[in-house]
Amino acid sequence: MKKGMIKVTVFYPNGEGKTFDMDYYCNKHMALVSKLSGDALKSMAVEKGIAGIAPNSPAPYAAIGNMYFDSVGAFQEAFSRADQLMGDIPNFTNIEPIFQISEVMM
Repeated sequence: MKKGMIKVTVFYPNGEGKTFDMDYYCNKHMALVSKLSGDALKSMAVEKGIAGIAPNSPAPYAAIGNMYFDSVGAFQEAFSRADQLMGDIPNFTNIEPIFQISEVMM
């Protein structure tokens, strides 16, 4: 990633009673993200939470999705059909995601 790019991060907080289908997320949902975003999406990555920093503590997030774009405008244009993506969320989790848009600094 290069400085000035936009990173869109989707956090899925972990917790009791929360479920997350990583296979569906990686193979179907992120494929839908890629299809709908087209060339605006420069790169993406998925992280699976495995532990917290304290010994034997659970991961604070079940999963984190990262998507990179050249600009906020490129992201907004690519996600003009976000209702399709939001509608797919119940197919892989019962977690309400948290979204953050960041600028890559280095």
